[in-house]
Amino acid sequence: MSSQNSLNGKVALITGAARRVGAVIAARLHQSGADVAIHYRGSADAAAALVQELNAQRPDSAAAFKADLIDTSSIPALVADIVHWRGRLDVLINNASSFYPTPPGEITEAHWDDLIGSNLKAPLFLSQAALPELRKTKGVIINIVDIHAQRPLKNHTVYGPAKAALAMLTRSLAKDLAPDVRVNGVSPGAILWPEDGMGEETRESILKQIPLQRAGDPNDIAGCVLYLVRDATYVTGQIIAVDGGRSIGW
Repeated sequence: MSSQNSLNGKVALITGAARRVGAVIAARLHQSGADVAIHYRGSADAAAALVQELNAQRPDSAAAFKADLIDTSSIPALVADIVHWRGRLDVLINNASSFYPTPPGEITEAHWDDLIGSNLKAPLFLSQAALPELRKTKGVIINIVDIHAQRPLKNHTVYGPAKAALAMLTRSLAKDLAPDVRVNGVSPGAILWPEDGMGEETRESILKQIPLQRAGDPNDIAGCVLYLVRDATYVTGQIIAVDGGRSIGW
């Protein structure tokens, strides 16, 4: 089960895979033999570059697919396009996520629709649309959750509940879809700092909360995803924290 290319012949869809953690997950699954569908919403150039890189390693093993997952009407077509491309779907990684603060008193319906839509609604409806194909292949769903699904992050009053709901969705789907489809989650801690910046004092405060005393790397998340997809054949309904031990110290 743990040979390097044990995902040969399998097809994985990774949402939000053009950049950051999603791109690293896609590359790791591809390295292990899977053909990968790179979903993106706005990062067309990054998606195209990643597809070119992966296809240079193994011809016609990656393709990019654009969709706005918050618009659930686009989801069945996304799944159909991937199945048309490769004839099957074995793995769904729900990684795409909006993340930004929404302090009480400043929250709008647009914030709600975006944060709940990307972190909960889209994973649910994409899992549902992919279910017929995943049942055929005895497939796997992996949801990228967050350690702040358990402990609130200040001023993220919508994001935190959205990820908490995704954690419950993970467990609910695991129960409902067994024994045909396994469903698990990965819950990252401090892996990549926010793109819009973070003060040095805040970073140092976070690092002091982490027993391993350092931030993680996207490869830490990708490795856990690969384990759950490829090796953990008797694991379902579980959410693994990849956080350097931060969540045990709160």
